[in-house]
Amino acid sequence: MSKRVFIFDTTLRDGEQVPGCQLNTVEKIQIAKALEELGVDVIEAGFPISSPGDFNSVVEISKAVTWPVICGLTRAVEKDIDVAVEALKYARHKRIHTGIGTSDSHIRYKFNSNREEIIERAVRAVKYAKKYVEDVEFYAEDAGRTENEYLARVIEAVVKAGATVVNIPDTTGYCLPEEYGAKIRYLVEHVDGIHKAVISTHCHNDLGMATANTMAALLNGARQCEVTINGVGERAGNTALEEIAMILKSHKEIDLETNINSKKIYGLSRTVSSLMNMPVQANKAIVGRNAFAHSSGIHQDGVIKDMSTYEIIDPKDIGLDGNAIVLTARSGRAALRTRLEALGVRLSEEKLDKTYQEFLRLADKKKDIGDEDLLVLSGMDRSDDHHVKLEFLQVTSGVGVRPVASIGLDIAGEKFEAAAVGNGPVDAAINALKEIIKRPMVLKEFTIQNITKGSNDVGKVHMQVEHEGKLYYGFSANTDIVAASVEAYIDCINKFKQV
Repeated sequence: MSKRVFIFDTTLRDGEQVPGCQLNTVEKIQIAKALEELGVDVIEAGFPISSPGDFNSVVEISKAVTWPVICGLTRAVEKDIDVAVEALKYARHKRIHTGIGTSDSHIRYKFNSNREEIIERAVRAVKYAKKYVEDVEFYAEDAGRTENEYLARVIEAVVKAGATVVNIPDTTGYCLPEEYGAKIRYLVEHVDGIHKAVISTHCHNDLGMATANTMAALLNGARQCEVTINGVGERAGNTALEEIAMILKSHKEIDLETNINSKKIYGLSRTVSSLMNMPVQANKAIVGRNAFAHSSGIHQDGVIKDMSTYEIIDPKDIGLDGNAIVLTARSGRAALRTRLEALGVRLSEEKLDKTYQEFLRLADKKKDIGDEDLLVLSGMDRSDDHHVKLEFLQVTSGVGVRPVASIGLDIAGEKFEAAAVGNGPVDAAINALKEIIKRPMVLKEFTIQNITKGSNDVGKVHMQVEHEGKLYYGFSANTDIVAASVEAYIDCINKFKQV
């Protein structure tokens, strides 16, 4: 059996389905190019029939990258496949990823069907896709809860129909590693012709076992794993690419290998986190802020004497620079550019100049400028083309004083001012904003996160605002948390169809 494990990245499809983490086409192309540099074998670029935006992203990603296979997701529906074929027309290497639910739950409640009809639909979809592309992947949705004997029948039928890859998803994240590994082994041993197809995994992390399940599958014969950067994905997320890559790199005895250039991992992790406005948890394996931090005196002493006492991975293997540039208010543009590029961020000269000015203002307020600060700064000029812009904000609050806020907005070049009171400084500021923007708006979610530590830290604010039955997501960052809150609210407003 082959030692090669194919890495199928679905950050731009499954990962991008997280509420509030949607990417535009330019951002998707940026990530796709970085995935190509990382060495992934397959990029699932989107679900073409789901929206014009997804269709266009698949088209443009197909043009932008060279050697990875570009994959489009479909249901087992001819119209879906037709649209995917059209979206993939520029791809040098293309794959249709089609499939249908196979568990009794899906068959009964989702399709109101029966087992035999599901097999017929699966075979029909694979044969139809095969008319247009040679590389056809079939997914048996909810395979984790599908009875093994029936699953083997489905897989055998689609392999005979021409499927080159068979995906066995643990769609709900329900399986235990031993159970999921045994399911893969059962298919290897009981499906006639299984050697003609690559068995793929697609595990979700609802019970925290996505990586463990993926590894159990690889140890039992799977040779493709479907993963995302930082483990992003619906609900609790998907298997994290960086975890699988580094497990296989660290455990030489497993004797499996990928094409991943691990030194590109850290930079891409931070890029995805920044573009998706989705912070990486501090204790996240491999790429978390604390993954290579040691606070215990005993640990520090051991690492100083020999890194291997408490670290099984050399930080440089994932792209962390042990000799990091320390940025202060006296640092120049070259130092800023170097650090940003180490984080996977490449800016034009014009944008670098803007970011550098924001960097100097922040450096005057903060003693230490960290990587997360820089990633926030590199995206702070998004407001330049906003229809609604914050001109000024003044808030008065304190013990025994009712908070009052005065605000000034620039709306398409016209100036507006208003004042209002509230239950707190943020409430007062938003009430003042609503005095100018008289639209039905309901704040549904309001999250504040500090980037590192300290009272002078940059605060990141994520907001979710409901307007005319639709949810809009906004983001901002500022050392003034009230200002960041108002800017995030304005970011939501700028996404309304009309203001």
